[in-house]
Amino acid sequence: ERHRLHIEAYGEGNERRLTGKHETANISDFKWGVADRGASIRIPRSTEAENKGYLEDRRPGSNMDPYVVTSLIVETCCLH
Repeated sequence: ERHRLHIEAYGEGNERRLTGKHETANISDFKWGVADRGASIRIPRSTEAENKGYLEDRRPGSNMDPYVVTSLIVETCCLH
């Protein structure tokens, strides 16, 4: 499961932060949505409207390795 692979690389202590409360998805669940601050992946309204733009992965913690996380996101979004 790709979600678990990502969570393992997204830094230590995320189980305390990704509780499903306070505008986060629960660490065990994967959810995406447009303008949904409670989702794992948030897609801005402008991205949906213009059919181009960016997405926001709200799961990585500040103590993650940005190279590892960027690599996983690109691999998951572009190669799978």
